[in-house]
Amino acid sequence: MPTSGKLKLDQIVSKFIVPPNEKISLKKSFHTAIKLDARFGKRELKESLDQGILALSSEQDKLYAQKTYALLVVLQAMDAAGKDSTIKHVMSGVNPQGCQAYSFKAPTSEDLAHDYLWRCSKVLPERGCIGIFNRSYYEEVLITRVHPDIMKHEMLPPDLTDKNIWKRRFEEINNYEKYLVNNGIVILKFFLNVSKEEQKRRFLARIDMPEKNWKFSADDARDRQRWDDYIQAYEDCFSHTSTDWAPWHVIPADYKPFTRLAVAHIIHTTLRKLKLQYPSLSEEQKRDLQKAKAILESE
Repeated sequence: MPTSGKLKLDQIVSKFIVPPNEKISLKKSFHTAIKLDARFGKRELKESLDQGILALSSEQDKLYAQKTYALLVVLQAMDAAGKDSTIKHVMSGVNPQGCQAYSFKAPTSEDLAHDYLWRCSKVLPERGCIGIFNRSYYEEVLITRVHPDIMKHEMLPPDLTDKNIWKRRFEEINNYEKYLVNNGIVILKFFLNVSKEEQKRRFLARIDMPEKNWKFSADDARDRQRWDDYIQAYEDCFSHTSTDWAPWHVIPADYKPFTRLAVAHIIHTTLRKLKLQYPSLSEEQKRDLQKAKAILESE
């Protein structure tokens, strides 16, 4: 990304990675806000994001043309952390033919009739495409863990809902992601780390501003009462599912302009490391092109 030298983004975002096989504390190890040099205000960050989107678009164009890799972007967060706006702003400049976003709400009866990975598996990105999961199969070790009554609707055999279910699911998810990576699906996992104070401010804004009322649900306020339980579930999840092949990135989310820039930078850097190229033509194909050119020019 062109701005990484000015803002030293490579150095900054390297601190957001959850080390594999390491027990972490979100409060001790990661921040919800980040201090930037006074030179980098909201306007400068927006300009940097615009430049970054252009660079990202260039890499995505090669990804789409090459059709060898796919990229899966997983976004998890507490409510009001900015998942929707991050998707909107970061992916605004990419080719819509090669980008698909899915928002996973409460599972349907059809979803519940299948294994918990099914509804995500059926919408994985195809080669050449970027797939974005707004929430994901990780809900099955997060919200389901905080609200265990949900498990009753999953129709699992009783002996498979014992105290070891979360350990098994962590292992299953790690194996699942390793399988995807081994099949050319690169995985980027982001947790947008918003503070409880900032979440409250955003909730109140959604209530006070009529154009934002649709974003708020009374359930959001009730879930906020389980904040500590959610944080504990996230910490356990990250400690067990941040791997060498699919690490978690914990992004400070109290200041949206930086959040968007950091996510865009990581996506762009990841694609650039793939050394994507436009497909090359064989000598025969090149000769056919010249013949086609001659025909067109002779008209």
